[in-house]
Amino acid sequence: MRRRLPLLPALATVLLLTACGSEHAGTRNGGGVGIGASGSTQRTQVTEPAVDGVRITSTTLPSASASPGDSGGGPVEAERLPTGAAADSGISAAYEVTNSGTADLTYTVRFDFTTSAGEVMADERVTVRAVGAGRTVRGTVRPGMLAPGASRVTSVKVGEVTKVPADEAPTEAGVCPPSGIRLSADDGDAATGLRVVGLILENCGDRDYTVNGYPQVSLLDEGHEPIDGVKIFRGGGGISTVTGFDDPPRPVTLKPGERASAGLMWRNTTGFGTAVDVPYVRVRAEPDAAPVMVTPHLDLGTTGKLGVSPWRSAPEQQTGDGTTDERRRP
Repeated sequence: MRRRLPLLPALATVLLLTACGSEHAGTRNGGGVGIGASGSTQRTQVTEPAVDGVRITSTTLPSASASPGDSGGGPVEAERLPTGAAADSGISAAYEVTNSGTADLTYTVRFDFTTSAGEVMADERVTVRAVGAGRTVRGTVRPGMLAPGASRVTSVKVGEVTKVPADEAPTEAGVCPPSGIRLSADDGDAATGLRVVGLILENCGDRDYTVNGYPQVSLLDEGHEPIDGVKIFRGGGGISTVTGFDDPPRPVTLKPGERASAGLMWRNTTGFGTAVDVPYVRVRAEPDAAPVMVTPHLDLGTTGKLGVSPWRSAPEQQTGDGTTDERRRP
């Protein structure tokens, strides 16, 4: 696992973009440690190849010395840093996202801000929505506030790229799909090899919505093709004893603004055979519901098992002390 210095608290917002053609996506802003009116930055062109269609085209970094030409790397422009309330770390990267496929895609990109030794000082996730087939979107990303004493950032890398069909992408916060139901996945939790990812179903519409049973899930590879050889259980499937997974399903009626939750559970155990990684999961709240593709990155090892819990009201999932759980859902 990468070691990184802690970040100071900062408001984490996601850059949400809709692309039609070659466009400027705007700037992903973050606060930082101001370095004063006497500092300067250097803008350097980057020629590294794209990663899954995402390429950093230039970086802007604080100068290593008072002279912009002293830091090397082929600087093409120097500019003074802002001062006062607008001052920040002076670090940014210009990027472009190119969809070379035949269908509109929504990209989520993790940018890593690293030292010369490769240590990650900060990372930022950017979501670029509905990039049309054959189109390119351009934008700028900045890190959040760096911790005092953090080592100098010398480069920005594309750390991870996920891309899903634009019409199956989870709806961003504040936007309600026509169905009135918003489905998403949380960041998951892990303990001693046991993994659980939560699925959240929110009624963002204006009428009651009833869900009954289990989420319908399909496991997909990098090309969004089905993955074979994994048994999907309704319930815990003997993977572990976790509250709620083996409860019988029952109808859950959500009033506007209420949520239901379910979970995916597996073990990251590797034995004989080929380990299975699942980057994408297509989820339907019910068999006839519109699909949503989430990116929980299931590292199933060689177990070949995935447990799925039934839908239940979200507050219920947040309780349950005194159980036989090996881990407790938040």
